[in-house]
Parts: sequence; C-alpha cells; structure tokens
Amino acid sequence: MKYTVDKKGFYGNYGGAFVPEMLFPNLDELEKKYKKIINDIDFQEDYNNLLKDYVGRPTPLYFAERMSEKYKSKIYLKREDLCHTGAHKINNTVGQILLAKRLGKKRIIAETGAGQHGVATATVCALAGIECVIYMGAIDIKRQAPNVARMKMLGASVVAAESGSKTLKDATNEAIRDWINNPVTTHYIIGSVVGPHPYPDMVAKFQSIVSKEIKSQLIEKEGTDSPDYLIANIGGGSNAAGLYYHYLEDKKVKIISVEAAGEGVESGKSAATSVLGKTGIIHGSKTLLMQTKDGQIVEPYSISAGLDYPGVGPLHAHLLKSKRAEFMSITDSDAMLAGLEVSKLEGIIPAIETAHAFAAFKYLDFKPNDIIVVNFSGRGDKDLNTYIDYFNL
Repeated sequence: MKYTVDKKGFYGNYGGAFVPEMLFPNLDELEKKYKKIINDIDFQEDYNNLLKDYVGRPTPLYFAERMSEKYKSKIYLKREDLCHTGAHKINNTVGQILLAKRLGKKRIIAETGAGQHGVATATVCALAGIECVIYMGAIDIKRQAPNVARMKMLGASVVAAESGSKTLKDATNEAIRDWINNPVTTHYIIGSVVGPHPYPDMVAKFQSIVSKEIKSQLIEKEGTDSPDYLIANIGGGSNAAGLYYHYLEDKKVKIISVEAAGEGVESGKSAATSVLGKTGIIHGSKTLLMQTKDGQIVEPYSISAGLDYPGVGPLHAHLLKSKRAEFMSITDSDAMLAGLEVSKLEGIIPAIETAHAFAAFKYLDFKPNDIIVVNFSGRGDKDLNTYIDYFNL
C-alpha cells in the first residue's frame, strides 16, 4: 500500500484537481515548478535558516511526566506551540512564501478558521513585504478576536465570509473565488493538506519537518526512532500529516487521528467526517466529506474553530479507508475537559484543537512501556475566552 501521492495527484482513490478551467494555468504552473524549486539548494538553505532563526526550530520533544504517570505510559509532546506565532502553521507558510517569491507573485491570499494559519500567513507576508488578504468566516472572526487583531497588526486585510455557516468552509470558498479572479498575480497559501493537487502533497512536505525532528529526538531520549503511537487532532489535517509523514510506511507505529464530534456524532452538530463522510468533491479535491443524499455539503460544527470543516484531506481519507490510521471522534465536552487537565498536569494550555488529541487518552489502552508522541499543535492563548466562558473562570 502506497501512502505517497501518485503522478495524477491521488492518494489511493482520493485527491486530484477538480477546479474551474481558469485555475488550471495556476495549478499547472505550481505543479511543474514547485518540486524543482523546493529541492533547489538555495531554496533549502533559505527555508532551513528561517525555520531555525525565525520559527525557532527544532521544537522540543517534551516528556510529560505527570501525564505519563496518570495514563501509565511514556507520553511525549512535540511542542509545536513553541513555534513563532504559536502553532505548526508557520512551517508551511514560510515554505510557501519563499515559493511564491520565486514564482514572481505579488499578492498572497489565504483562508483561516482558528486564525493560526491566518496569523502565520500575515507574518510571512510582513517578512517578505507582500500584500496579504485573509478570508475568515464571520463567526470565526468573533470567536477568534485576538488572532484577527494580530493579523491586522501584521498588515493583512481580513475579509469576512458571510455565506453558509460563516466558518472555515466558507472562508475557503471566498479565497478560491478571489484566486479565480486574480490568477496571474496571486498565490493562494492553503493552510492544510486539502484542496487541489499539488497542495496536499506540498503542505505535507513542508510540515514533514515535525516527524523528521521526532525521529532524531526519540533516539536521544529512548534509543529508538519509532514510537508505538502517534496521536494528532485532525480537521483538514496538516499537523497530523506532519506528525505521520516519516512513519507512514512503518506499520509498527499506530496512528490515531482525532476529529471533532461536536455535540455528538449523530447530533447534527458535528464534524466527524470519518463516520459521517462519503466520497465527494470539495475545494478542488476528491475526498471524504459530510453531505446530504443529493450531494449538498452538511454544515459542520465544533467548539474548535480549526476543526469545523466538513471534510478531510485526501491523504487522511486514504489512511482511514486503508485502515492505516484509526480515527476517533471526540465531543466538545471531552475536549474542553482534556484541555483543562493538560493545563493543570503539565502547565501548558493547549489550543482547543490540540485538546481534542489529548481527550483520546481515556479511550485508549496503553501499556507501561508504550511510547506515545502527541503533536502539541498549538497554544491556547487564542481560545482563552472560550475556556473562560465554558468553565466560568
């Protein structure tokens, strides 16, 4: 079983590029040039220098002693929350801004849900001196106000998506419309392993620095480069793709993908794609997505702004259907309680997206010598108001 993308942009039965004709020149240019550019020695030098001196890599692999005691195993946290901007998203945007400059683009657009990708995009645009427009659902603008302020301080224009559920899906729709209207001057920095080929593969490659570092860090700490479990939260799936990338062919490593069940998988207010999704096309990619019998997209819901997406990236759809990954659906209440537990046990407040991954622990049966690596994908600063309201803090 192959877990890398094929020449047509598919992972198994999922992927491809299903886009309006006007976008084909953009994607064709990107597909033909991006691999050559990112493998160029000068690009690699620029990228690695920025990861080290600007982003703050390598991020620590931290042994969570108190969590390990509670769950009777060896739990390590890959501290992506310590990256500049507070999440893993910057790994991808640094790569894509260098790519956009080499493609001669003068304007950047992006979509964002929780705001972390928007902040990371605005950050690298400020660094490069390039115009930046961020599309964000109107509801997400309200619940992620600190990140909206950060984007504006960094010089980005934030445009509200007022259609549909006014969340991530709708922000992505608006960004794609913009790209169709401005195909020559604009590069679209997609924030996850979603969208038309070559984006899922490209974003996964930029995020693969996460698992690359883990392999050497684990040797130092445990004398092996392979854990027993990898656990990540998953919406579109970029932090998960980065965590899994260098372990996909190692079947001894169990992969756990944790998605948002919202108020319950069958409640009608959920984003549990693994259970509710059927094959369809969303945002230029054939994948699993929540839809009605006549193919209309079902509005997703999660307390977490970064996980309320109605689909999942094509790589993750392939991992699910091939049974390489086990998917778990975690409710809002379990995620919020897990976020509070991690805060009190380890002194690190997780983003609510990240808290979903920790909520899986009580449903898993670990052995004392099991090595578990969790991608601590983002810090909780942006979610403090949600935590405050939920727990009456």
